[in-house]
Amino acid sequence: MRVAVVGGGWAGLAAAVAAAEGGALVSLFEAAHALGGRARRLLLQRPDGLACPLDNGQHILIGAYRDTLTLMQRLGVAPLDVLQVQPLSLRFADGRGLQVPPWAARWPAPLDGLAAMATARGWGWGDRLGLLRAALRWRAVGFACADDATVAEVCRGVPPRAMEELIEPLCISALNLPAAQASGAVFLRVLRDALFGQPTAGMAPAALLLPRTDLSALLPDAAAQWLQAQGHSVHTGARVEAVQRDGIHEGAGWRLTLADGTQAVFESVVWATGAPAAARALAPVAPDWARTAAAIEHTAITTVYAWAPAARLAAPMLALRDGPAQFAFDRGALSPREPGLQGVLALVISHSSGEREDLQAAALAQAQAQLGVQLLPLQTVTEKRATFACRPGLQRAPAAVAPGLWAAGDHVDGPYPATLEGAVRSGLQAARRALDEAIR
Repeated sequence: MRVAVVGGGWAGLAAAVAAAEGGALVSLFEAAHALGGRARRLLLQRPDGLACPLDNGQHILIGAYRDTLTLMQRLGVAPLDVLQVQPLSLRFADGRGLQVPPWAARWPAPLDGLAAMATARGWGWGDRLGLLRAALRWRAVGFACADDATVAEVCRGVPPRAMEELIEPLCISALNLPAAQASGAVFLRVLRDALFGQPTAGMAPAALLLPRTDLSALLPDAAAQWLQAQGHSVHTGARVEAVQRDGIHEGAGWRLTLADGTQAVFESVVWATGAPAAARALAPVAPDWARTAAAIEHTAITTVYAWAPAARLAAPMLALRDGPAQFAFDRGALSPREPGLQGVLALVISHSSGEREDLQAAALAQAQAQLGVQLLPLQTVTEKRATFACRPGLQRAPAAVAPGLWAAGDHVDGPYPATLEGAVRSGLQAARRALDEAIR
């Protein structure tokens, strides 16, 4: 069975690997010259001339990302070699906030989370008990709520400090929207997996997994190497301009036309580009599906990369207050063997809006005020369609587009928000359904 995967982001790569493991002959087409989509390597240079391998946006994973971690292992990437495991921590520069204490780091879920609530610095017992009551209430109803409920609505009764120092940072990092606008149902689903999930690769489900390497080396490079080693083809700089039903070759379902005029036919196609590009390409063959995909709203994330010779944070990741950025990452601490990353910080602005230069200036001022470091900007990256807007009641595009044609991507209907895990899960699902359809 010949399967084409269009799009070489994390969803497309997951689909290609799963289809190959299922016995298909896979051809992957990526329009860009690099794989990884919105989570890929970005090569910069520091003012002193040293090369600085970063990313087109700072990402983190959590221990509950079961499918992503399992896929990495299948590709020969050991998660503990490329990820720094940090017990759940939303610590601020002043030392306040919630974090799992060292003595509870190996406790099973949800005990580690309960220990973090009980010892959160700066919290009163009312804050702790209020959050605990809310968590027990969510568990009693199976971490479910009405589809039209916001995070703020499902968190009624949570004390203001717990909202400010836990719920809001988690919500905006996971769903890229403030609690008053974000889907309560999706948020509770992520909380359920993080607080009550099972360990993967020896990692607690609520653990924060901070990449020690650039994102391309985390999974895309290994996936491409694995596919090619197994006899499959990976084409970069290969834009698919059109897809149409093929009525010439017996048993072939879809004909792809590339930008250079090359054509190829496949029994099954997994379309794994972003929602706007997928809607444009698939409108001629699936207009209803394309209208749903085109209607999905997106939100931006801005990452400000900045440097100072002696810049160092008290922890690899810190939460920030009172400014555009919500988190700061010490890339030098995460990659101590990479000379070009020493002194490099990443300041992340989720749900960003405004001019890039204004965001950069405000984030640098915020870093100086809260972190005590004066930084020189390296590069500010704004991903305008970083995530879909995960609002209550959002209608996402289904995985099934037409017979033999499937969609993958974090925007495709599924249980997770626009995360690496959501992308990987959708890719695995599309490949499995394509293989099952062929068997039937």
